[in-house]
Amino acid sequence: MPRNSRLTAVATAVAAISVLASACTGQSGNAAADDPDKEVTLNFWHGWSAPSEAKAIEENIARFEKAHPNIKVKVTGNMTDDKINQALRAGGDKAPDVVSSFTTDSVGKFCNSGAFADLNPFLRKSGVDKAKVFPKTLLEYTQFNGNQCTLPLLNDAYGLVYNKDAFKAAGITEPPKTWSQFTEVAQKLTKSSGDSYDQLGIMPTYHGYETTPMRLAAQWSPQYFGADGKSSLAKDPGFASMLNAQKDLVAKLGGYEKLEKFRSTFGDEWSAEHPFHKGQVAMQIDGEWRAAMAKEAGVTFEIGTAPLPVPDDQAADYGKGYLSGTIMGIASGSRKQNASWELVKYMTTDTEAVVVFANAIHNVPSTLAALESPNLQVTPEFKTFLDIARHPRSNTTPAQADGGTYQLTFQDLAYAVEKGDVADIPAGLAKTDQQIDTDIAKAK
Repeated sequence: MPRNSRLTAVATAVAAISVLASACTGQSGNAAADDPDKEVTLNFWHGWSAPSEAKAIEENIARFEKAHPNIKVKVTGNMTDDKINQALRAGGDKAPDVVSSFTTDSVGKFCNSGAFADLNPFLRKSGVDKAKVFPKTLLEYTQFNGNQCTLPLLNDAYGLVYNKDAFKAAGITEPPKTWSQFTEVAQKLTKSSGDSYDQLGIMPTYHGYETTPMRLAAQWSPQYFGADGKSSLAKDPGFASMLNAQKDLVAKLGGYEKLEKFRSTFGDEWSAEHPFHKGQVAMQIDGEWRAAMAKEAGVTFEIGTAPLPVPDDQAADYGKGYLSGTIMGIASGSRKQNASWELVKYMTTDTEAVVVFANAIHNVPSTLAALESPNLQVTPEFKTFLDIARHPRSNTTPAQADGGTYQLTFQDLAYAVEKGDVADIPAGLAKTDQQIDTDIAKAK
């Protein structure tokens, strides 16, 4: 799904959303008074921008309007969280009634500030059992402290996309399953040329598109917070293990400076100039959309997909991965909440709507029924990500009152570790825990 990296927008989104606490009041208990059967026009804002994605949205809306002839939907695309929050603060007839966002990391803020209405009353009124409709992990990242202020709208699973031709040339017969195998394979696939590379096994630095600390940490099944709600990065040995493993891989592939110099030659993540498309890297940590995008870019090599490798001591959990996705909610300030719910319910729970949309933009469906639908278009490359989405050990980053700020704090530490600026990882994690706890306390 062509989009900006979610975390690049989190800092701005978190700051903007916090202002909404005084400007928005949710209608708990579904006190919305509008009649969903009357003639009404809804303002729906979303973040998709690619022509194929915008077309898929328009087609989905057209199907909704056909089923609900009294409801018209005015669609505005390519909207960032910053623009959405500005409009929500301003209010009025031009503000969005329904919002779709890529920034799942901001759910805690969306719910905590009252920017979005709690959807639990709407779910109950409609007889929708969310636990039977949505996978457990998706429900975790769309609610905060029991407030289901958003619902999943398609799903992203992260795994490994690789160049089968490069594997064959290097004598590699299957994708790596453990981290030690991953390191060995990455080295075999790397062909150095002086201070650069003819081919890099994988770009392991955290600025390498989807190779974020959170994606990698998921393979260690981390516990970001303890039962007391306090940050537990230093207490969970998985975080230190992941940071050390990534740092070791960086060193074995040429070192941070050489890798970053090579990364500066890469094209845009969402263009035909992507380094995987061009053969600059043989493996890529990415989402379910990459294989389809590479084919559309006209790559000449055969593409393979697999789950990301796991730590050697968790080999039995191979197949798991990081899950995220797009979210959808109703503005608390909207006076058309019941009509808005009809749109949200259709786009997030209607099996046909979810499947058709998933097929159109190469995303993993976000409902249990859609995952099993015979109408879902499943290529061998795509099936890998469906399996990751179904894996019981797949996980996500939990929602918090400070939105994604705690992830940015952890990410900053990871950047410092890979550069060599932080040598004492346990001490760095303990300091990061303190900062995260302070930020969350301020956000509540």
